[in-house]
Amino acid sequence: MRKILFFLMIAVLALSAFGSGAKVTAQAKEPQYAGLDQDLKGVTIRMANIGGGQYENMYKSISIFEEKTGAKVEIVFLGNGFEIDKKLKTDYATNAVDYDVAWDHTSFMMQYKDYVEDLNQYFTKDELKAFSPAIIQSATVDGKLLLIPRHADVSALHYRTDLYGDPKIQAAYEKETGKKLEVPTTLADVDKQARFFVKGGYSKYGYGMAGKEEGLTGRFYELLFASGGQFLDDKYEPRFNGPEGLAVAKLLRGWYQDGIIAKDTPNFLWDEDAANFCNGSVALKLEWYGWYSYFQDPKNCPAIAGKFGLARGFKGFDSPNARPTGWAGAHAFSIPTAAKNKKAGAQLIKFLTSERVAYEEAQLGFLPVRDDVWQRIIDDASKSKNPLDKQRLELAKLQVSEDFKTPPLIADWIPISNIVYPTIQKIMLGDLTPEDGLNQAAKDAHDLLDKAGYYKK
Repeated sequence: MRKILFFLMIAVLALSAFGSGAKVTAQAKEPQYAGLDQDLKGVTIRMANIGGGQYENMYKSISIFEEKTGAKVEIVFLGNGFEIDKKLKTDYATNAVDYDVAWDHTSFMMQYKDYVEDLNQYFTKDELKAFSPAIIQSATVDGKLLLIPRHADVSALHYRTDLYGDPKIQAAYEKETGKKLEVPTTLADVDKQARFFVKGGYSKYGYGMAGKEEGLTGRFYELLFASGGQFLDDKYEPRFNGPEGLAVAKLLRGWYQDGIIAKDTPNFLWDEDAANFCNGSVALKLEWYGWYSYFQDPKNCPAIAGKFGLARGFKGFDSPNARPTGWAGAHAFSIPTAAKNKKAGAQLIKFLTSERVAYEEAQLGFLPVRDDVWQRIIDDASKSKNPLDKQRLELAKLQVSEDFKTPPLIADWIPISNIVYPTIQKIMLGDLTPEDGLNQAAKDAHDLLDKAGYYKK
């Protein structure tokens, strides 16, 4: 089942997400709310949510749900993806769940599968038709629907157009390298350009990235598969210590040691990484689409608003199996089996994933998982004065259709990440050689998976 989930997610997910949304059609009605038809007066629904960045904007709509249904909604926890993952695992394992709706994610869901409700009990087939069929199918394990998707995301190349479009910088780059300064399509070009921007004093940092927890493991994984390498093979054996992984580890070590990325990178998650791009310190980076409206707002990011472009992810190091980057996943909601108000929790999820709320969140830059919302945002973007608004969606469609790649869909992805990311940090800092570090991490990952029963005796 794990292999089936993995390949379904990679090969089919985004094709379905754009199935009916690829054709722009006029909308007859305003987007609609859902989940407001039941009286919940006197009921308190408790939530454990992801927070930070743009994620919290959605929760402002909860007041509408409360007004229309009479329910009271309490958000009992807000944390980034790694903080809430730790909380959920602890709460599930110790039977300490005191909430009715919990954050979930396609990369994390297998850890929680024994602790969440089958959402087929609460959502009709007609209600589920609104969502990408492939996400629903991939989130269904042994007939049990583990989550209802909120939005999807895939990393795209963000680059400073004020740097790439500057004639003096263009001339300097061509003089130094013999090549025109163009948006990079390979990791080797990214490296060359990032170093050029720092060396020439054109940008404080050439590249930006998260440098701890799954943010670092995932980016290492992305550069690895883009270079033709494997994280795990089809028998779940670790392969990230192969030639491609070593090349990526050496690159990250060089970037850190040479000041191409910030010295604080090992302390960065998404918010800190995005802040460095926002303040104009970073020339180019892979980043999630969900930051788009934030970056474009001159009140938030005056240094880069209107001064950056988006491009398809670059290919990794030269290899017959090199492919564009495209690390991806989908945020979602689940109902814990220990929840006290399951039906009310399902009603809240219906509201938060309804056409209206999903459309409002999509306007922030998140990629929707509902076909009706895709139709609306593409139609909206075609009328925008900023051509990047429409280009962004066209690029997202291409990436999600052709480049979308999740981490291995296994319950132990995060435990393996907790082995890999400290190792990559030590390699970057110079405390371990790439060879010794990755070989030991691969051995430790193998031992973990062996104890978890992945290998036949």
